[in-house]
Amino acid sequence: MADDKSGACVLDGRIAHFSDLTKSPQAFVDTRLPEHARDIYNVIGPGVSEDPALLPSIADAQDFNLTYVGAEPGKGAALHDHPTVEVFVAMSGRWAVIWGANGENEVTLEPFDVVSVPPGVMRGFRNDGDTHAILMAIVGGSNSGKVTWSKSVLERARASGLDLDDDGNIVETG
Repeated sequence: MADDKSGACVLDGRIAHFSDLTKSPQAFVDTRLPEHARDIYNVIGPGVSEDPALLPSIADAQDFNLTYVGAEPGKGAALHDHPTVEVFVAMSGRWAVIWGANGENEVTLEPFDVVSVPPGVMRGFRNDGDTHAILMAIVGGSNSGKVTWSKSVLERARASGLDLDDDGNIVETG
């Protein structure tokens, strides 16, 4: 590894091996809904997770957050939006990225295909393949804000026993 002029390793705390990543199966309020079950791995920066216990492997985001999403076929994120751009990169499998107020638009991503969704656009995604797959999600900003969910997603999440507190973090409701 390269050292800076003082002799300290400039990459200390800046390396994340996938095998060492911590995942959260409940990083977002929609993950308890069967069709939205997925694992979230925060790699660089806190991103927009609603699980305050999910810490990134590389904490220093420097205006750049990177997350891996792992999901079984047919599973993925419900419609939501962000105050920042969100970039999706299919790492394995086939992924559908859905967007629009009611999810009326859709594109299929194959491995290494990329889509960049602008701020404020409702979007979601699902594993459209036939095996477990990984999607990379990148959001900008050192403070990327919180997710805004469609009203129907929040209603269904509340019925499942999950809600969001005033800070936008997941809470069990009973």
